[in-house]
Amino acid sequence: QVQLVESGGGLVQPGGSMRLSCAASASIFSVYVMGWYRQAPGKQRELVATIRSSGATNYADSVKGRFTISGDNVKNTVYLQMNSLKPEDTAVYYCNAGLSTFSYWGQGTQVTVSA
Repeated sequence: QVQLVESGGGLVQPGGSMRLSCAASASIFSVYVMGWYRQAPGKQRELVATIRSSGATNYADSVKGRFTISGDNVKNTVYLQMNSLKPEDTAVYYCNAGLSTFSYWGQGTQVTVSA
């Protein structure tokens, strides 16, 4: 089955930048909607950004203008570039590959924004 592995998380200072990567085990971008979700302590998992094979993207209002989702079909990897990070961005970030009937999830990577 499709496996997704996130990397790039860690500790970063407010105002800093970080790039997350999601490596897929197969070429799936042509049929799956790829996305990044996050879950902060005590909160529901929320959508951060999505990207389709057409290149169309969608962002949560809270990250629009600061985060950028992109993909590399050759490397089977989806990225999330995060700039101007805020403490409220602290969460476990999850990669998702979805279809209408099911989806695959990565294990998540912790992003902590703190001075």
